[in-house]
Amino acid sequence: MAADNIRYKDRLFTFLFGSEENKAWTLSLYNAVNNSDYKNPSIIEITTIKEIMYMGMKNDVSILVTVEMHLWEQQSTFNPNTPLRMMQYLGNLYEKYIKQRRLNKYSSKRMELPAPRLIVFFNGTADQPDEVILKLSDSFPKGSISDVEVQVRMLNINYGKNQKLLDACKPLMEYSWLVAKIRSIKKSNDENAVTSAIDQAITAMPDDFIIKPFLVAHKAEVKGMLLEEYNETEVMELFKEEGREEGREEGREEGEFNMLVNLAGKKMITIEQAAKEAGMSVDEFLQKMTVIKNNS
Repeated sequence: MAADNIRYKDRLFTFLFGSEENKAWTLSLYNAVNNSDYKNPSIIEITTIKEIMYMGMKNDVSILVTVEMHLWEQQSTFNPNTPLRMMQYLGNLYEKYIKQRRLNKYSSKRMELPAPRLIVFFNGTADQPDEVILKLSDSFPKGSISDVEVQVRMLNINYGKNQKLLDACKPLMEYSWLVAKIRSIKKSNDENAVTSAIDQAITAMPDDFIIKPFLVAHKAEVKGMLLEEYNETEVMELFKEEGREEGREEGREEGEFNMLVNLAGKKMITIEQAAKEAGMSVDEFLQKMTVIKNNS
């Protein structure tokens, strides 16, 4: 697995719903999530930070629509730390927004900012309800009082879940179908079997699917994205299981962190992936890793 290359590639979700080329599909997804009926894709401004690394973080898709800033992330493993990451992404995007518009955050005049809307599209194999609200305050000590709250709406987009949402956005339904088809065809964890399953699933896709011509035209890129996403998910599931075992002896949190360090050291995942799974920025992850190594 070419884990070091993952950070240089978008996820397929981003490829489909976060590009200028497919802005009509972005609008379709926006309408489905927000029960709106906008017709003109030009109302969408894609604001995803495209640099490989920006403050140690990168989100999947962010868009400006009228007076709202939407952050979308696709996840194949459930992560309860998503509200923290979304808050960090949002801070970066607001900083970019302020600089681009030459606003002065130190002015005595109140700035007008787009309202944030935070969505996670979950398509992992773990059983999850159609919709869950994740809150930053769930991470705070019980009974504590906070002046900050962040809410993230997690939508289950596995095929057969959230039917109303999938019916409202045909490209999303087709993406969900593709992921389910690959899983149903795959017979083993062997990389060749996964590659073959991806080929077969794209070939089996009905000809009236909107996204099929795009997938066929970009087949090599699509296969690379799907294969690396699949491998990343498998590694994360392995990490969680081994982290639980190790955590029984040395404390769950430290056990899981040490497992991430080991996986990154073996180049099974990147430092960026490890930090993301730990709910930290890359700098925070490296600092904690250094402290633990110095104390060992």
